[in-house]
Amino acid sequence: MARDEHNKAAEHHENAAKSHRAAAEHHGKGDHGKGKEHSANAQQHSQNARKHSEQAHTKSQQQK
Repeated sequence: MARDEHNKAAEHHENAAKSHRAAAEHHGKGDHGKGKEHSANAQQHSQNARKHSEQAHTKSQQQK
């Protein structure tokens, strides 16, 4: 269902935002190793969000 894909996309967007905030916090404290780790996690969540968004859009178009 398209709704499931929308929910998955939203979850990944939220997780990406959390990881971005954590990366900023660690970079601000000078802990660049942890900052880079959180940045990489944010990027992965963003890519997953895009994938699920595209799938949701495709499924929504098919339901018309």
